[in-house]
Amino acid sequence: MRRVEHIMGFPISLLIDDIGNGATSAEAAEPAFDWLREVDARFSPFRADSEVSRLDRGELAPHELSPELAEVLALCEEYRVATGGAFDVRLPGRGLDPCAMVKGWAVQRAAELLTERGAQRLCLNAGGDVAATGGPWRVGVRHPERADRLCTVLSITDGAVATSARYERGDHILDGRTGRPATGLLSLTVVAPSLTEADATATAAFAMGAEGIEWAASREGCEIFAVDAEQRVFRTPGLPVAA
Repeated sequence: MRRVEHIMGFPISLLIDDIGNGATSAEAAEPAFDWLREVDARFSPFRADSEVSRLDRGELAPHELSPELAEVLALCEEYRVATGGAFDVRLPGRGLDPCAMVKGWAVQRAAELLTERGAQRLCLNAGGDVAATGGPWRVGVRHPERADRLCTVLSITDGAVATSARYERGDHILDGRTGRPATGLLSLTVVAPSLTEADATATAAFAMGAEGIEWAASREGCEIFAVDAEQRVFRTPGLPVAA
């Protein structure tokens, strides 16, 4: 089964090859897409009535937050501390924007909802970031300066791949330590056990600039492929490159 919806500002595509428990692929998929739509409504800083916007305006006290938003904010703080402030969802002059954490976290939860409902082999692609089970799945890493080229192809069995780069949205990732765009890297891809970890690590490392490569590579369970601003390529020994 293949299904694509545009949620949270990007296309989310689902491929299910195998499903058990007597359920149909459509039955398994519906709760996952419902969850993603709910996340968009509750966590978007671009919706005036979202929980994030209400918190940012001071309409919610910390003890009034949903467990899900409290979890996301705790993860944001963990990465802020770990990066020395480079990853920060509360930049001066800007409203609270946890999107850099929410995307991977939400899509990972959607993938878990699918497996709980019997999906044994699936690939969930959210704007180029992938959560997969039951592989191997082949995941291409786009060349940061050539849209028609790949830098490498990865083989993922059970895990996730996320890339932060400048080629889609320009210099949109800011270094929270300076408030200025991070320009030390062209792209950085992280392979990790979950998309929560892969996506947050990729964004945080990109915000750190060139020093983010070593930081991301030191994270437990993470493998890295990176291209810096001088077009030098770095990759960790355990990167699961497809044969």
